[in-house]
Order: sequence, then C-alpha cells, then structure tokens
Amino acid sequence: MKIVVCSNGKDLDQDVAENFGRCPYFLFTEIENGKISGSEVVENTNTEQAGGVGVAVAQMVAEKNANAVIAGAVGPRALEVLNQFNIRVYKASGSAGEALEKFISTK
Repeated sequence: MKIVVCSNGKDLDQDVAENFGRCPYFLFTEIENGKISGSEVVENTNTEQAGGVGVAVAQMVAEKNANAVIAGAVGPRALEVLNQFNIRVYKASGSAGEALEKFISTK
C-alpha cells in the first residue's frame, strides 16, 4: 500500500501540512505487513500556480499509484479527482510520522 503524507518538511518529524494542494512536500511511503518498507520525498512544484493546484496535485498523486492521502485538509475539486481514482483521504495533524503510525495501526 502506498500512502502519501502531505508534509511541511522532507521527513516524518515534520508536521502534516494543512493544505493538500499547496503543501511543500509529499512523503510517499510504502507500507507492507504493517511496516514502512520504502519512501520517496517529492517536492511540490505546483505551489506557485495561480489556480487548479489541488487538481494538478491530485493527478500527480494518482499517477504515482497512491492508495491514500494524509493531509490537514483537501479542497473539494482535489477530493473529486482523488475519489475518481479510489484514493482515500484521511485528515490528520501533528507530526507526519505520528499520523502515519496512527494510520498503520488502524489498518
């Protein structure tokens, strides 16, 4: 399972970003047998875009075959795109690592 955590920094010690479309980084994390088996940090290059950021980011997340997104909030148009690709969205706050561990423990 591939989980994307929207983060304010490049590692799991950073806080979950409040805004999905304009978060600074995406932490793509592979989960196997309840453990993190791999990860990739992707910088959000869409933050300066005037409009349609959430949709562009949702399409990027779908292209990378994510199964779920953890973020502070996701806008309605981005949510529509994520739903089209059956990508689940989970709201979280605090550190990215804590949010990811909580997600893993409930699956």
